[in-house]
Amino acid sequence: MTLGLVGRKVGMTRVFTDDGDSLPVTVLDVSDNRVTQIKTPATDGYSAVQVAFGKRRASRVNKAAAGHFAKAAVEGGHVLREFRASEKDLETLKVGGKIGVDLFKVGQMVDVSGTSQGKGFAGVIKRHHFSSNRASHGNSLSTKKPGSTGMAQDPGRVFPGKRMAGHLGAVRRTVQNLQIVRIDAERQLLLVKGSVPGSRGLDIVVRPTSRAARAVAVSPKTKPAAAPAPKAAAAPKAAPAAKAPAAKGSA
Repeated sequence: MTLGLVGRKVGMTRVFTDDGDSLPVTVLDVSDNRVTQIKTPATDGYSAVQVAFGKRRASRVNKAAAGHFAKAAVEGGHVLREFRASEKDLETLKVGGKIGVDLFKVGQMVDVSGTSQGKGFAGVIKRHHFSSNRASHGNSLSTKKPGSTGMAQDPGRVFPGKRMAGHLGAVRRTVQNLQIVRIDAERQLLLVKGSVPGSRGLDIVVRPTSRAARAVAVSPKTKPAAAPAPKAAAAPKAAPAAKAPAAKGSA
């Protein structure tokens, strides 16, 4: 894991490119990321940084968390997130400091994690995109039923993991390879191309993408053939010799 930021989803809008194309973007507020703890291999066995985001009333902070925030001399937050990082990346950070949007740059690819929208109890058609049965010709009350779910007499049971009706949404999801279109350094906003899990106002985590750029490997069979050597210029053809007139009296 690399160093990232904690924030909240503001909503979606669109921006226009220089060519006039419209890009759908999600606005992420990643302001006021406060460093509450820096972990090192000497003290904790690994290197990481812990940041706090958001605000929480003092009456809602327990004594253990209040002491932790007071030790770092930062305001209490409702989110504590830890990012693994190398010791070299942590040299510029200090407890009580802040991390801003200067961590990213326009055009960079990031991964955004959030909690997807909860949709309650859903049937198999909405949850797993099943096809519905026909609604005519004698079909009675089974238009949106999943159909048979059991097995034959052997094994005579429903295997675990069978796609059936159940709770839909409200799970942790990560969308990878989202491009940062714009950065508002004054308001500490990130505008990323595409959609992000969750409703407006929910907490999200932004970090550099973990997907390496796909390198196009050239196999020996598909290696481009070497360019042929240029042909030497052909010598100009000699003009054909003129035929001598035939002698008189020849056969």
